[in-house]
Amino acid sequence: MLCNQWKCFLFLVFAFAATTADSSRVLELSDRFLDVRNEGQWFVKFYAPWCAHCKKLEPVWAHVAQALYNTNIRVGRVDCTRFSAVAQAFRVSAYPTIMFIKGPYDYVYTGDRTKEDLLHFVNRMSGPPVQQVTRPDSIDILKANNPIFFTYVGKQDGILWDVFYSAAESYQPHGYFYATSVEIAKRHFGIDTVPAALVYKERSHYYFPYSDNFDLLEPAHLNESLFRWVNEERFPTFPKVTRSNIHHIVQTKKYLVLAVVEENKLSEIAAHEQEFRDMVEIFVHKNKQKYHGRFQFGWVGTPDLAHSIAMDTLATPHLIVLNASTNEHHIPEDDPLQLTPEAIELFLDSIHNQTAPTFGGNSLPVRIYRAWFEAKTSLYDMWLGNPVLTSVLFGLPLGFLSLIMYSICCADILDAEEEEDEPRHEKKE
Repeated sequence: MLCNQWKCFLFLVFAFAATTADSSRVLELSDRFLDVRNEGQWFVKFYAPWCAHCKKLEPVWAHVAQALYNTNIRVGRVDCTRFSAVAQAFRVSAYPTIMFIKGPYDYVYTGDRTKEDLLHFVNRMSGPPVQQVTRPDSIDILKANNPIFFTYVGKQDGILWDVFYSAAESYQPHGYFYATSVEIAKRHFGIDTVPAALVYKERSHYYFPYSDNFDLLEPAHLNESLFRWVNEERFPTFPKVTRSNIHHIVQTKKYLVLAVVEENKLSEIAAHEQEFRDMVEIFVHKNKQKYHGRFQFGWVGTPDLAHSIAMDTLATPHLIVLNASTNEHHIPEDDPLQLTPEAIELFLDSIHNQTAPTFGGNSLPVRIYRAWFEAKTSLYDMWLGNPVLTSVLFGLPLGFLSLIMYSICCADILDAEEEEDEPRHEKKE
């Protein structure tokens, strides 16, 4: 019995020591960080002690620091409530804000806050914008580790290379960019024309549309076209869409097709909704060649995002299509639970042919209704989350306003009564 207790004690001691070691990998930064920010590479979390999202990120951040401990990247955190000068210098406006800082440049992380995604981001940002691939088997390794990456093929000079490198500098926080030789590219992509730019995307590859005749384009047009192409292709075929990434996705100017389901607090989905989402995903992958250039697919686990698009409360599961260029949306007339792959195909074809019913838009009445719907929804969500705080926030101003109005009205009444009480002096003849 005593031996077991001793073993338990030793286990707790070592567990505590390991936890302390993990936590100690995170550097506590102060105002002095502004003086040393240009020294090496930093991965920094800007937080506030009262922020619930910051507290949730804390164990993940400790694991990230542990994983990067033997590298030249230093992981730290800044308490913005104590060191506001640092927060102002880095233009921090929300908590937590995660940045990769490399010399005078800083890059804000906007992806999912998982250890794997954070480390992928660091891996991209710690290297040059375009990494060189010199071994034939390296492409196989890249395909196994990165579902999406961009590749330049050919001599690294000329206008296409310059524009590709410029795009890599801009989109380095969001994707991987490589350059390789014609021989290696022929082996893996069957490329014929060089120089060329292509994207490997989930076991398929697509060429930059103007690779064959880029020399006929004006430099400004080529620059705009390649930047737009990179932005369109950097997303997976069927990503999870959230409020943090939807504004990036809609910049593709494609139709955004969303399968709407509802996750619980454990990120679990009801069986019938999971079946619906899986059906849509299978349809997307089977038809990605057909819809690749016109539609961006995805799914949402929080229906409120779809409610904002539809300006209505949608039952889950559901399907909704957003035209980001016009803010119009389309909803299938069929019951979502009765949708089949064939029905989805007909629905998408009708959208492309502009024969599907259209809702929303940018007209003044629609914008007014959208603002009213968002305000109503936000107030309702606040009430559900914290009814006491909501009552205080809205009750106090209304109470003060009522008190002011009451005081004004009472003053008018008292003045009127005083005037009536004054004796009337009539002139006697």
